Amino acid sequence: MDIWVAFQALILGVIEGLTEFLPVSSTGHLIVAGDLLGFKGEKATAFKIIIQLGAILAVIWEFRERILSVVRGLPREHSARRFSVNLLIAFLPAAIIGLLFADFIEYWLFNPITVASALILGGVIMIWAEKRQHTVRVESVEDMNWVLALKVGFAQCLAMIPGTSRSGATIIGGLALGLSRKAATEFSFFLAMPTMIGATTYSLFKYRESLQWSDLPVFAIGFGTTFVVAMLTVRALLKFIASHSYQLFAWYRIAFGMLILATWQLHVIDWSTARS
Repeated sequence: MDIWVAFQALILGVIEGLTEFLPVSSTGHLIVAGDLLGFKGEKATAFKIIIQLGAILAVIWEFRERILSVVRGLPREHSARRFSVNLLIAFLPAAIIGLLFADFIEYWLFNPITVASALILGGVIMIWAEKRQHTVRVESVEDMNWVLALKVGFAQCLAMIPGTSRSGATIIGGLALGLSRKAATEFSFFLAMPTMIGATTYSLFKYRESLQWSDLPVFAIGFGTTFVVAMLTVRALLKFIASHSYQLFAWYRIAFGMLILATWQLHVIDWSTARS
């Protein structure tokens, strides 16, 4: 295995694990990092999507007791069935729109300039959402109804624009809809499971002809790195939100987006022709 390719996989695994569940856009960071590292093309695109499964497994592991409780309660507990239905309803908008427009979005929007613009705009919206008066109407994910779940699902669709952030869209969307900070964050974690498993499965099917068994070690490095880093990140984020707002991430988004645009305008890096 080529040492440079292994290094690229390691770096991208760290980036994916750090950013997947933070409201800063993992896809946007992977696009920018992939371009800087020269890690592009169909196989690279498949790699960036498939290693997300490592992040999802980290969340499944962290919430394993909660998940098992829901599964065990499905036959007899109304709250478990309602929670499961809400997840399915919230998942459907992104699944349908993704199947219809995935290729169009990937071709036209997967570039650093789009990422930078979405990072800045999303950061401004996050600051606005944090500063506005937040009236909590739903304290826990178990208290959500299907209408609220559907609205969060449509908010998640915004994350198809790279740089927006799936977790950012669902968390801020949840806060705007009256969810508590804890409920919005937890529902974002749970909603990530079917969404990203679906995206990974679709990616494996779509790029199946370009993937080879010889790629397995590279994917394993990225997958394993993502799993470990994501698990640590999820634990840290849950502790952080207990006493902090998301404004720190908003300012980071704005600064990072402006850095990308500045390097482009000053011709330090020619982001305009980049495609991941």
